[in-house]
Amino acid sequence: MKNYFLLFFVLCTFTLHAQRSLIHCGSLIDGVSNRAKSNVTVIVEQDKIVSIDNGFTQPKGDDVVIDLKGHTVLPGLMDMHIHIEGESNPKAYLDRFTKNKADVAYDAAVYAEKTLMAGFTTVRDLGGSGVNISIRKAIKAGKVKGPRVFTAGKSIATTGGHADPTNGYREDLMGDPGPKEGVINGPYEARKAVRQRYKDGSDVIKITATGGVLSVAKDGSGPQFTMDELKAIVETANQYGMTTAAHAHGAEGMKRAVEAGITSIEHGTLMTPEIIELMKKKGTYYVPTITAGKSVEANAKIEGYYPAVIVPKALAIGPQIQQTFAAAYKAGVKIAFGTDAGVFDHGENAREFQYMVEVGMKPMEAIMSATINSATMLGIEKTLGSIETGKLADIVAVPGDPLKDMTLMQKISFVMKEGKIYKK
Repeated sequence: MKNYFLLFFVLCTFTLHAQRSLIHCGSLIDGVSNRAKSNVTVIVEQDKIVSIDNGFTQPKGDDVVIDLKGHTVLPGLMDMHIHIEGESNPKAYLDRFTKNKADVAYDAAVYAEKTLMAGFTTVRDLGGSGVNISIRKAIKAGKVKGPRVFTAGKSIATTGGHADPTNGYREDLMGDPGPKEGVINGPYEARKAVRQRYKDGSDVIKITATGGVLSVAKDGSGPQFTMDELKAIVETANQYGMTTAAHAHGAEGMKRAVEAGITSIEHGTLMTPEIIELMKKKGTYYVPTITAGKSVEANAKIEGYYPAVIVPKALAIGPQIQQTFAAAYKAGVKIAFGTDAGVFDHGENAREFQYMVEVGMKPMEAIMSATINSATMLGIEKTLGSIETGKLADIVAVPGDPLKDMTLMQKISFVMKEGKIYKK
């Protein structure tokens, strides 16, 4: 009995006196205020932010001081559109036939760590083979270094549409993929595909509402789902507590997705004033992915980088996304930060900030799009997305003042996720 009391005393003492980290911030962007705060201490205990003090709090006992007086401290960044399983290269289309899932998993582990080191502590993965679900589990278990992952598993497409996994295959390999593989025709199969994603362990539902640039198919913008299919997907996803995202370049498919109640539009290249007003009315988020647009345009000019059928789509669609973003932002559409990393190199996600401010977005708003706005879209704003007492300690820093120079967002010097330091 005496030993039990001793153990209880030790545990209580450890709980009461857990080591604290005192982060001395020269400047703090907390994700909720429109202004940065100077000379602030963020106090972290275990995985939570327990206090935010004015001035530089002096350590006591075994407190650890993290000196970021020459830096701007921010909430952990969020990228709402990545593909963690792969990375663009001229051999990417051949890789589908030569790489095993184990190979993809090892690649994904490398990309995950690059993403975390770039300051992105939370990401939304919008489509892969299912390895994205496994990498999420591995990161959560501490087996792999990487961001917190919310994943769609396999995207949902129509037969022959963008994200039909057998597009471009020869006839004897093509087969007839169905809801289990994320390919649907009709509302019954649409519901089944959503339920299969839930069964597989997906967190969100991703659909390809229009043709796409990088699929081995001619059409890059036409609508690919009927309204009854879209309504079945959104309704079923809502019943399972899952948010939804729609890849969309062309106007008609985009409009249908918004009318069906989709949570977010990805890319949105050929967005019209009518769709902008509809998105504002419905509260639909826009995830621009400007970096992807610029990247596919540049790659399309390299001979042999993409299959021939992709080149004209990349040259037509890629250059337009930045101006579409400018129009949507100025009109007041809700913006969540997203890059489509994987279409370009993982770890370069922060290039998006510069492209956003180039066409008129205020630097603070760009940062908030990658923090509290993204957290709100995911429904996790009570625990993440800002530096506030009681929230998880996802904290990053950059040297200097990013509000004056957004390229500094590409120079992350400190990364903490859930109170654990990954980069200092």
